[in-house]
Amino acid sequence: MNKTIVKKTSAVAVAVAGALAAAATIAATTSAQAAGTEKCYGVAKAEKNDCAAGPGTSCAGTSTVDNQGNAWMLVLKGTCDKITGGSLEPIEG
Repeated sequence: MNKTIVKKTSAVAVAVAGALAAAATIAATTSAQAAGTEKCYGVAKAEKNDCAAGPGTSCAGTSTVDNQGNAWMLVLKGTCDKITGGSLEPIEG
């Protein structure tokens, strides 16, 4: 086999392995962080929400007004109900 092909194949294999390891680390970290948190709707400032604020938004930072009822932020478990206007379910209206 050509040495150049072997080197390129090895480099690709190393890159793929590195990417998979990074993805696994990110997933584990995200799960660990989320374990002690909950979604709190209606408390995010405009453009400061965490991911997926309902119809018309795609992901983090896409809420259009302060305290948008379908926009959420992750907060420590047990604190959402202590925040004025906070809800564990999307707020209609």
